[in-house]
Amino acid sequence: MNAEALQKAALNVAQALSPCEVLCNIVGDLADEPDVALARIWLLAPGDRCDDCALRSECLDQSRCLHLVASAGESTATPGHCCTSLGGRFQRFPLGVRKVGQIGATGAPLKLHVSQGTDWLSDPQWAEQEGITCFAGQPLIFRGEVLGVLAIFSRQCLNETEFSWLRTFADHAATALANSRAFEEVEELRRQLEIERDYLREEIKVVQSFGSIVGESPAIQQLLQQVEVVAPTEATVLVEGESGTGKELIAHAVHEQSPRAGKPLVRVNCASIPHELFESEFFGHLEGSFTGATRDRAGRFQVADGGTLFLDEVGEIPLDLQGKLLRALQEGQFSRIGEDHERSVDVRVVAATNRDLLAEVRAGRFREDLYYRLTVFPIRVPSLRERTSDIPLLAQHFLEQGCSGPPGHCPKLRQGDLDALQSYDWPGNIRELQNVMQRALIGAQQGRLALDIPGLAGAAAGSTSNREQEKRLFNDEQMKSAERDNLIAVLNHAQWKIAGAGGAAEFLGVNPATLSSRLKSLKIARPRTGTE
Repeated sequence: MNAEALQKAALNVAQALSPCEVLCNIVGDLADEPDVALARIWLLAPGDRCDDCALRSECLDQSRCLHLVASAGESTATPGHCCTSLGGRFQRFPLGVRKVGQIGATGAPLKLHVSQGTDWLSDPQWAEQEGITCFAGQPLIFRGEVLGVLAIFSRQCLNETEFSWLRTFADHAATALANSRAFEEVEELRRQLEIERDYLREEIKVVQSFGSIVGESPAIQQLLQQVEVVAPTEATVLVEGESGTGKELIAHAVHEQSPRAGKPLVRVNCASIPHELFESEFFGHLEGSFTGATRDRAGRFQVADGGTLFLDEVGEIPLDLQGKLLRALQEGQFSRIGEDHERSVDVRVVAATNRDLLAEVRAGRFREDLYYRLTVFPIRVPSLRERTSDIPLLAQHFLEQGCSGPPGHCPKLRQGDLDALQSYDWPGNIRELQNVMQRALIGAQQGRLALDIPGLAGAAAGSTSNREQEKRLFNDEQMKSAERDNLIAVLNHAQWKIAGAGGAAEFLGVNPATLSSRLKSLKIARPRTGTE
């Protein structure tokens, strides 16, 4: 082993980008040295095979250990045999155990010669066959942290100078490994951002906050309490309720109140996914994996990694596809179409349905195991007819939301409007109320809303309940008389208060000055009382 060869190897390692390439270059270049029989790298990682580890009895801390990640060398006893396997007895070393574990625990280099004895050899027979005379191990240290251990088994004894060269090479290797890991993390973040960007281009992401839920009724307050209880947990939530009740808003509230709020909330409309594209939509695919797969595509599970996956209308998933979804939910693993390895994701699931899933289970249209996987914490969203006291708040909210004019110029809801809204059954729930308020704004004239509620007689503002009366014809004198009678009735109702809150002008939707002028032209004056 010479300094020039190690310098060349260090340059080669520095040019590698991925951690795998760095590791392979380190052991490969060392194994190319004529005297090196075997070069290996173990890196510190969490314990993962404790049950079948050959050194478990010697391991005091099973939380982490040294994992064999790279190996290279060529046997002289068995020509053509390469030592690249990462399995066997020495694929794991507990910290502090044997020579490799000792280097990993202390961060101190270690050099051993056969002339000092052979107790340090775990496989003396292999060492004798290969002519091993020396072991040299160096810690891989970056910024004071031990990343792992680099070790070589040599057929020639290393002198102190060569051992020092190996120390310098190990420092270069540790820096290259740390840089490649950082580069890989940056690349992964870039890919994740590209994935989110692609989905944002496909659909507009409407961000809702917890405060956007409008209502003060006991039903809505109980619902919000349930959201507060479950949001900070990792429990799967099933949001049940009729169409148009705001189930997606509840899913947003659960996400925004959870520790995952800084990560994406990814919505999947299960009812809109074609049967043949289900796997691709959920799990993604590789380019060329099927006809039409012109590029790699990440599935919704991957996009939602670290965040929340909202399965809207989950009851619409075909029965034969529910098993694939169940496996991904249970194991947190999936494979893209055309991929030969599994990916792991950390996803919290919130599902929503307007179906009675338990009835669907009994009818054989929904898997029972998937049902119980989704209903860890069920939340039922009340229908609008169960919270009629919230209708004025909701109507005003949609009215303000839809007004595009300057403040103060938005049409106002009158008591007659509110009575009509609260007397309707609202089969379409909040979505239908929102549509009605939008139509009322579009058709508004002279500051008066044009309410049009299907199937509700007399709901249209300003209309009479008797259709025959609408068809009556009036001459000018009759019109003035009818207007006079109506104005007097309104004034009596307002106790002859013209301006301000509860005044006749507000009820009629006119300017107080305009009303005063009209009263003067019709010669309407407040009647005197006996006390005046």
